[in-house]
Amino acid sequence: MASSKLFLSFLCTAIYLTCIQCSTSTSGLDTVSDDNIVDMIKQNEFVIVLFSKPDCVDCDIFETYLFNLRNDFKDSLGSRVVKAVNSQLVRLYSPTKEPAVVFFRHGIPLLYDGTLSEDEIYIRFDENRSPIVKELSDENFEHLTQASTGATTGDWFVMFYNRECIECQRLSAVWEAVGAATRNRVNVARVDKDALGASTAKRFKVLKVPEFIFIRQGNFYRYEVPKYDVKSFVSFATEWYKNAKTEKVSAAASPFDDLVSGTVEFIKQIETKGVKAALNEYQYTLSLIIVGATILLVLIMRCCCGASTPSTDDKRKADNDKKKKIK
Repeated sequence: MASSKLFLSFLCTAIYLTCIQCSTSTSGLDTVSDDNIVDMIKQNEFVIVLFSKPDCVDCDIFETYLFNLRNDFKDSLGSRVVKAVNSQLVRLYSPTKEPAVVFFRHGIPLLYDGTLSEDEIYIRFDENRSPIVKELSDENFEHLTQASTGATTGDWFVMFYNRECIECQRLSAVWEAVGAATRNRVNVARVDKDALGASTAKRFKVLKVPEFIFIRQGNFYRYEVPKYDVKSFVSFATEWYKNAKTEKVSAAASPFDDLVSGTVEFIKQIETKGVKAALNEYQYTLSLIIVGATILLVLIMRCCCGASTPSTDDKRKADNDKKKKIK
């Protein structure tokens, strides 16, 4: 009798575990490889990826929530929702690695930094269907930020980067998350320090990348906190900047100022590093020097030609004088 009860107990337990396993296997997200993720990002406007790992409780909770939301995301965004386990790509998007939920919009990643909540996940992604970080350059920086006047465009949190900076690339999803978290309160942007934003970088004395400055009412504050996570960035932009050194935003330099300072800096680099190193490091500045020198040469030639060529009135006067003498 006892053995029959024990057998029945084991049988019930086995059936229960089997049901759980079946339920789990049918309610999980599709698992994809890193190559699949890259292809999906290229081919789809919206893709949501859960970067997961084995024996991770939070990963399982995120997966349950995303599985429950998958039809909502499909209906509202046409987005696919998938899972990647032990992916090598996670280091590109999340400083803390798994679990990480990343929303790709036209290939641009947004790292989810909120709580374990279905409603919050859905709202965060639904409100940020388009990339939020603005790309600024020397041409539009002052117009859009009004940094030196402290006018009405609001506060700006700017990341300086360059294309060779690996750390800058890894912060792309984090920086988008900062923009989403401070939406309607702070403008979040980035500037290419060594290309189209070279003059702006010099204006703010940015010497390295990544570097971050917070601009508010004609002043700016350097982010010198050694943490590059969403929470730290948001805290600085909303309150902590008050503890940083206040620096006055200088007026934007004129094109002639940029040309002169760039030429001086280029000459200094030739003296210290040699011609080849200076050419490699200051390609953008060299382009400005060449263009400026060409324009200056054209103006000089026009002035010289204008001075040496008699005007039409002078010719007429000379012809009349000759006619008078002949008469």
